Amino acid sequence: MPIFSGLLLALLGVWLVVNFVQGPSYFVTIFFIGLTNGAVYALIALGYTLVYGILELINFAHGDVFMMGGMFSATMMLSVFHLSANPSTVSLVFAIIVSLLVAMGGCGLLNAGIEWVAYRPLRGAPRLAPLITAIGMSFVIEDIAIGWKGIGYVSVPQVLPKGNVFSAGGITYTWEKLIVVVITLPVLLALIWLVQRTRRGKAMRATAQDRDAAAMMGIDVNRTISFTFLLAGALAGAGGLLYALYFTQIRWDTGFQLGLIAFTAAVLGGIGNLPGAVLGALAIGFIQAFNDGLTWHSPGSDWTESIVFSILILILVFRPEGLLGERTPEGG
Repeated sequence: MPIFSGLLLALLGVWLVVNFVQGPSYFVTIFFIGLTNGAVYALIALGYTLVYGILELINFAHGDVFMMGGMFSATMMLSVFHLSANPSTVSLVFAIIVSLLVAMGGCGLLNAGIEWVAYRPLRGAPRLAPLITAIGMSFVIEDIAIGWKGIGYVSVPQVLPKGNVFSAGGITYTWEKLIVVVITLPVLLALIWLVQRTRRGKAMRATAQDRDAAAMMGIDVNRTISFTFLLAGALAGAGGLLYALYFTQIRWDTGFQLGLIAFTAAVLGGIGNLPGAVLGALAIGFIQAFNDGLTWHSPGSDWTESIVFSILILILVFRPEGLLGERTPEGG
């Protein structure tokens, strides 16, 4: 297996180098696209890894919570602020901030409600029961979205500026990509600060290590778990806003596909590991962008999903702890 992995990585490196040599400026432009996509995936993947770290539960409804965040954001942009293409800077910034707060708050409450209604009663049940319940909740949320917005795409006007931040040597970096990264970075930094520096974050880490011991030390385990779901839902809401703004359309089944991609990113980096989730999300973003955009012997966009989910299968088979995760007796 190490020989096969080394050979595969060597071939990947050669492919990237050849594509870079053939068109350096085009390669860097595709790199920026992958960075932007990875930033969106990171917000969703962190929600998966937060919940798994504290409950060892794969919350398959999380992708649909992300989708609802996009729906909330689209509603705010269209029905509340009535934004059209190329709005003024002041109105755009104000609308983004308010929509971000609404999406994060709404999705946080939705996710915490799912935990309270669907997962908490099954806390002591066999592990398959909450997993099946998570899939059921995914369908419930999708049906709610269909009843609310219909089966077609909900379109959002192109409100993000598309001008160039810089253009040099054939490399262009546009404002809409920078805005996605600028919104993502503070959210990720705030999450790291909350988990590592606050009492609530210490309670989350203690509960993740040993729920019974945490309860004996006076930590309210149920409240901590609910807060974790609230936080994961808020991250999904932020991701939904960015997706709606950047891709300008969202549909009831968007969360299913994006959720699986983000889950793959979380597994790739090491499920339960926050830096690993970000690393995995960026890796998946780059893989998608390079496969879709590079020209020399690229499989093409028709194969993108097959490649991403093949990575998921290979990781689960050969390195289930992920890139940054630790090997445990249960995990492999």
